[in-house]
Amino acid sequence: MPTRLSVNLNAVAMLRNRRNLPWPSVTGLGRIALAAGAHGLTVHPRPDERHIRRSDVPALAALIRGEFPDREFNIEGYPDARFLEIIEAVRPDQATLVPDDPAQATSDHGWDVPASRAMLDKVIARIKGGGVRVSLFIDAEPAAARAAAGVGADRVELYTGPYGAAHDNPDRAAQELDRLAETAGAAREAGLDVNAGHDLTLDNLPALVARIPFVAEISIGHGLTADALIHGMAEAVRRYRAAAGNPVPL
Repeated sequence: MPTRLSVNLNAVAMLRNRRNLPWPSVTGLGRIALAAGAHGLTVHPRPDERHIRRSDVPALAALIRGEFPDREFNIEGYPDARFLEIIEAVRPDQATLVPDDPAQATSDHGWDVPASRAMLDKVIARIKGGGVRVSLFIDAEPAAARAAAGVGADRVELYTGPYGAAHDNPDRAAQELDRLAETAGAAREAGLDVNAGHDLTLDNLPALVARIPFVAEISIGHGLTADALIHGMAEAVRRYRAAAGNPVPL
């Protein structure tokens, strides 16, 4: 199945939050992205609401269900009581669990699954019991993929930050890509689907998808939003779909 694109709206929300004004509209730009061919939307409603606000979440869910019922809504975050309340109220298609500290600027590491096993066993069972698919954010470590299967995750999301950070070092980028591919293979062998995200761009995405053609979904926010400032949101979506080997049909 071709790799699907989920547009992360965090950067759009952060720009909006610089002023006490309703623009740029997170829902409006989400609508443009979906109309242009994005397969879904991703949000990360952190407790401090520095980008996505809790009030954005039901509005985006209503957008997808009312206007784009064939698309998916992915909510990511640390599975504390607040996050679980949001998941159970909205029931997105996918919940991506990340081991964020509230003070982190962005997600920058995957789960140490064995250290968090008791908690993950419980929250994954709870989320899946509500009919929501669970993806676990992991580093490029094959053991982490196998451990994710052991706690009941449906998917893993490969943390591609180190790969993205090697944009000016081809040798290091190749090494990071090797690690990602090995981990993706381990996940697949363990019966998990594979997502990927963080610092993916039009430049580094084609090599990732060529090396791991079975990536189910890529979640892209910062790079896509930066390109949308140049090309517009609709054209940025079209370019990222093409870079992922899944161009918008003419």
